[in-house]
Amino acid sequence: MKQLLLSFSLFINIISFSQTWQDTLTRIEKAFERYKPTLPGAQICIARKGTILFSKAYGMADMEHNVSLNTESRIEAGSVSKQFTAAAILLLEQDGKLSLNDNVRKYIPELPDYGTPITLRHMMQHTSGLKDWGAVGGMAGWPRSSKTYNNEDALYIASIQKSLNHVPGAEFLYSNTNYNLFAVIVERVSGLSLADFTSKRIFEPAGMTHTEWRANYRKIVPNRAIAYSKDGTGYYTNMPNEYVYGNGGLLTTAEDLVKWNDYYQSGKLGSHSLLPKQLALTALTGGHKNAYAAGLFITEKRGWSLITHDGATAGYRCNLDYYPSMGLSMAWISNSSEFDNDNGALIASLTDIFIPDNSKKPSDPQPAYAIAPALLSTYEGWYRSSRSNNAFRFYVKDNKLLVTGVGELIPRADNKFSIGNSANIYTFTGQPQKELLFIRELGDSIYFSRQDSAIVTAQAMKEYTGTYYSDEVEASNKIEYKNDVLTLTLMGGRGSMTLAPTSKDAFTGGGGALIFERDKKGEIISYSYSIARARNMIFRRTAK
Repeated sequence: MKQLLLSFSLFINIISFSQTWQDTLTRIEKAFERYKPTLPGAQICIARKGTILFSKAYGMADMEHNVSLNTESRIEAGSVSKQFTAAAILLLEQDGKLSLNDNVRKYIPELPDYGTPITLRHMMQHTSGLKDWGAVGGMAGWPRSSKTYNNEDALYIASIQKSLNHVPGAEFLYSNTNYNLFAVIVERVSGLSLADFTSKRIFEPAGMTHTEWRANYRKIVPNRAIAYSKDGTGYYTNMPNEYVYGNGGLLTTAEDLVKWNDYYQSGKLGSHSLLPKQLALTALTGGHKNAYAAGLFITEKRGWSLITHDGATAGYRCNLDYYPSMGLSMAWISNSSEFDNDNGALIASLTDIFIPDNSKKPSDPQPAYAIAPALLSTYEGWYRSSRSNNAFRFYVKDNKLLVTGVGELIPRADNKFSIGNSANIYTFTGQPQKELLFIRELGDSIYFSRQDSAIVTAQAMKEYTGTYYSDEVEASNKIEYKNDVLTLTLMGGRGSMTLAPTSKDAFTGGGGALIFERDKKGEIISYSYSIARARNMIFRRTAK
């Protein structure tokens, strides 16, 4: 255990004058009391302008061998790792070996030509449209951690995709594929693996002496903390037994992460500072804001600008925050997924302790608009997103309009509704209401179209049965109708899901949206399946 207080005069600048150091310690310990000495734990490090104010480890690194977690235990940082991969690409650009404006096919010709160039900048800021390879693998019944995937596997899966999630530059949609391909590019351009390149150009200069990549998951790593999850029977190991890295896979400590924040924020990364490029944002092609920079989210909290990223791989969890105007870093990293439903509250507790509330007072809530119940009922029905194919049901209950997965909507006009008092607005258009426009707070617009009702008779359900195959997923599945339930089963018994009808020829299942296509005769010939990070995967019917 390591705990540092350098000087009260230094610390007093970032905490309330009425808050003593002992009060602060008590609040930190309260926030971390969920990590028991005999159970998986976490590290926390708070630093200001490179000076550590508080650093401590809680819980166990290895339950099987009774090894306690300490501040030098190495824990995986999940997607917090992406900022280091992005930094490697920016260093190569500074070296004159590539440009963010280059077409990715210049370096990875294996990728299909989709008719619109995908630039390295698109990939860095998650606007490329490339489908997430892990999501595709999951459709085949082989989700992450079920195979020892490597970056070549990620490249292969990306290379057989017939389409993109969206037009490059038009939308922010997170995809690990972007950063796995960056690892491939670093090696092809520099002649060094991403692990060797970043060790030489980033970790050593930044003094990150406890940081390396999990490029080979079989390698013995001294002081590595084992990752754990918990189910109804207790704890079990949940390790990322795979070779893929660049998207995640950074083995590090909370103290090393705050060293990194100080290093690049001080302008030390690169022969001249790369900080402006690390923080640079690019608007989407429609002019809407994209808050993702070089592996970093640029946002604000409590009225302060914030540079942040979180991460999760197998049982590992991480969050790294930096408040530029305070020079304040907060790194939390854990070897337990047990508290996934409450990690946000932990981060909020730390924010309450160290970040004064500088936010503007909220404006008075808008008065609810009085809308006629008869008009409200005309908006009921299923609407499908033109972007993701997800369907949402709008329905009236107690003279209020609700939507599945969102809750109650607040009327602002006869055809406009908000989500609470936010700037997220639904606008119904057409007579009768055939379309729906959803505008999010960042200004991004999503169109929905009203769908015909599903036909749920046994005869209708049997029309969908048969065997289907996708050459993008390289897998077959079988759809059956038994006991009044439509079920999709992956061939080889690697999983199944119940299909629940939403609208005509449309279903939900496995967390995604499934839409059947008919030929001119009305016969089912295929379906497309879309989940959060991989859209419109086509499965063609091969047998009834």
